[in-house]
Amino acid sequence: MLSEWTPRSNVWLEVDGKVAFSRWRAELLLAVEQTGSISGAAKEMGIQYRLAWQRINEMEKRLAVSLVEPRVGGKGGGGSELTPFAFRLIERFGKMAEEIDLCTIEQNRLHLNDLIQEE
Repeated sequence: MLSEWTPRSNVWLEVDGKVAFSRWRAELLLAVEQTGSISGAAKEMGIQYRLAWQRINEMEKRLAVSLVEPRVGGKGGGGSELTPFAFRLIERFGKMAEEIDLCTIEQNRLHLNDLIQEE
């Protein structure tokens, strides 16, 4: 008998055939919020600052909306924070991705699980 299969799905948003938003990009934005800066988010995610900045810039350009705003410095220096739109996008995209995951599991059950039992 075969082992149970676990389906996985990946979802992202494209604009003009280019990735504009994904789970990974949502994680990057959340890391900005958590750490208070793009450089902190890059460190948290184990990527270079330049890549983090590029991905944020791509998202904002492709979605035509601000997602990260600079925070004016003081004693501790400046930083970055997410816009209200960024929070809504992350929340709704996350819900959509969860629903797609559930659908993927259900479709696996309907179309593939019986193959496991045949062997």
